[in-house]
Amino acid sequence: MIAIGCDHGGYELKLEIKKYLDEKGIEYKDVGCNGESCDYPDIAKDVCTLIQNGDAEKGILICGTGIGISIAANKHKGIRAALCTDSYMAQFTRLHNDSNILCMGGRVIGGGVAVQITEAFLTTEFEGGRHQRRIDKISALEEN
Repeated sequence: MIAIGCDHGGYELKLEIKKYLDEKGIEYKDVGCNGESCDYPDIAKDVCTLIQNGDAEKGILICGTGIGISIAANKHKGIRAALCTDSYMAQFTRLHNDSNILCMGGRVIGGGVAVQITEAFLTTEFEGGRHQRRIDKISALEEN
């Protein structure tokens, strides 16, 4: 299960991503928004909570630039949200960082690129090994 959400700046791009998820038969829960003005920290909280509770494996968050929503998401324990602007970044944030939320900017990238980024994020597995030590160190920072 994928949790997906956006603010008004990411709404159109979210529709493109949902179309891709539907075509691939990937189950998702859309936490909003539906085009109305809203605050991205609220949407980030809803997606993060689904992941923290085990109701979603990964998440996708979209705002105008992807910056604000990624900052908000990374304030939540156990969340490793990565702002990606190409599929290489999406692949390596999964391989090396075991990121569980993909963030994108609806005013920064187009639908075709966003779909490629999403596919790379959803199909790449964490390598583990030496990278797990770094993830453990990141997790320890949350305890301070």
